[in-house]
Amino acid sequence: MQSGEVNRQRTASIILAGGCFWGLQAFLRRLPGVLETEAGYANSLVPAPTYEQVCSQRTHAVEAVKVVYDSDILTLRQLLDAYFAVIDPTVVNRQGNDTGTNYRTGIYYSDPADLPVIQTAVKTEERRYVHPLATEVLPLKNYYPAEGYHQDYLEVHPGGYCHISPVLIHGFRLKSPEELAKEDGNGQ
Repeated sequence: MQSGEVNRQRTASIILAGGCFWGLQAFLRRLPGVLETEAGYANSLVPAPTYEQVCSQRTHAVEAVKVVYDSDILTLRQLLDAYFAVIDPTVVNRQGNDTGTNYRTGIYYSDPADLPVIQTAVKTEERRYVHPLATEVLPLKNYYPAEGYHQDYLEVHPGGYCHISPVLIHGFRLKSPEELAKEDGNGQ
């Protein structure tokens, strides 16, 4: 950036839980407009829980990914559409082979202005299923980064287990805001 230029990047963040955080982080970090991802634990009853504590299912924490994104490039609605493409939002406390309350799905927001966008995305997603969605939508109470060995795990261990198809991780196509508006019933 040259002297006198203003950085017009608008950053936003949200916490998404979709089963094991390894695959979700690998997927989300590849989306255009995502600036940072971090594996962590959300809405824990215990401050700064360890992985072992979270796996005990006594912390009520969920494995999640903090996503920081440029909202001028990637809208929250697009991000949520991508998220729903790689999870099964109808199952309780399970994704792939991983089971337990720490593997539930959820959208945890800090900005109340995000809630209407989240509600629209959830409502649109509900129309795709016969069964009700089990994905939590809650305000973020707390978030703690996971241990270093969990960060970018599938980048370091490309053969590691992941419940998300490598085809989706590497070949996902974002829908345009206009396509999503039509799906939501806001388009022509």
